Amino acid sequence: MGIMKKLRLAAYAASLFAVAGMMPAAPAYAQQLSMSGSGQTVDLIAAVVNDGVITQRELDERVALISRRLSQQNAPVPPADQLRAQVLNQMVLERIQLQKAKEDGITVDDAAVNRTLERLAQSNGMDLNTYRTRIEAAGVPWSTFTKDARTELTLSKLREKEVDSKISVSDAEVANYIASQRGPNAGQQSDLHFEHIFIKAPLNASETDIEAAQKKADALLKQAQSGSKFSSLAKSNSQAADASKGGDMGFLSPSKLPPEWVTAASTLRPGEVNPAVIRTNDGFEIVRLVERRQGQGTSAAAPQLTQTHVRHILLRVGDGMSEPQARQKLLEIRREVAAGGDFAKFARTYSQDGSASQGGDLGWISPGETVPEFERAMNTLQDGQLSEPVRTEYGYHLIQVLGRREAEGSVAQQMDLARQAIGQRKAEQAYADWLRQLRDTAYVDYKISGMTPPQQH
Repeated sequence: MGIMKKLRLAAYAASLFAVAGMMPAAPAYAQQLSMSGSGQTVDLIAAVVNDGVITQRELDERVALISRRLSQQNAPVPPADQLRAQVLNQMVLERIQLQKAKEDGITVDDAAVNRTLERLAQSNGMDLNTYRTRIEAAGVPWSTFTKDARTELTLSKLREKEVDSKISVSDAEVANYIASQRGPNAGQQSDLHFEHIFIKAPLNASETDIEAAQKKADALLKQAQSGSKFSSLAKSNSQAADASKGGDMGFLSPSKLPPEWVTAASTLRPGEVNPAVIRTNDGFEIVRLVERRQGQGTSAAAPQLTQTHVRHILLRVGDGMSEPQARQKLLEIRREVAAGGDFAKFARTYSQDGSASQGGDLGWISPGETVPEFERAMNTLQDGQLSEPVRTEYGYHLIQVLGRREAEGSVAQQMDLARQAIGQRKAEQAYADWLRQLRDTAYVDYKISGMTPPQQH
């Protein structure tokens, strides 16, 4: 079968703060952990999460890590109390999901973690040892980085099981999507840059809560219309995950925005706030159109795809070839090719793929036609550049890009792109709903003064 295969639908756009929180009855927990034999306090509790806890030490370490990363990236660091609250809320939701993964029997073995770390190193143009040195030099313990990688893989597997695997896109939805893109201006729609303020009030909330949310949204709308800085209002009042960014959603195509927002944008000039509050299933939205730009899409009849001309050498693991041996052999071949050796000759001699007889040449490849690890590595290469050994389910690959071109997609590719776009949108909404339900059924007790359950969608 070779390495060529279609990617299944997957949409991993998480929103760790997109939950709300009513809590069931509490188990009995003390404010601090048990005392050691010497009578000294082992640690204080920052939050109780179901039958587990998040300690003050864990919180302090995570806050320090995130603060350091923001500073290294020259990004603004929120006020200490605000950052601490945001990080604790994120840790609570992360812990709830990890508990759910444990209940479901979801595990991630060391080999999967190591492959992920190797892929991260490769995407940064380094071997694993160099990458580890770089991470530790940035002040991040390698054990912490490895633990974070395991957590991310676990949460991804949990999401796949609970959400993504249950998403379906019908042929009728694909046909409607494609039809909506047709017409004289297809592909020329403007991408829209919005800021928003979200006030939570789900349809099943009490009338009192809905009325209170409506009044708050109306008051915020008046403030925004009277000249108050919109981003500041969002930071102080929005209950959305992007509140810390001033509600800035960046540029999005109309197909990825709620229809009510697109309708509002049709009558707004850049910089204007929509004159009415928008009601959604989750609450109330105040939106401000920041800017428009020429749409990045193309017509549905002829979608433009970046194709890559690529060749590779594949060494399979097993049958006498260990992982270290395969990797070392490809490193030797890489050095010889870089010194002027004939890539095609090495491929015909060593590659264990059907393309060996063509010197490893896979021809022109469209997005989605290779396994993800191969495609990610391929996309980081310049023309003529050689990859480091890349691990996929087939073995280790040495990859070389020969060129790139823009090409018109086939009807089948057009349908695949439409199905992926619809599926991603549906998966993101389903994931947010699932997270909210998971959070609503969890017991969370904050032990830090001033902390309240997050009110986000």
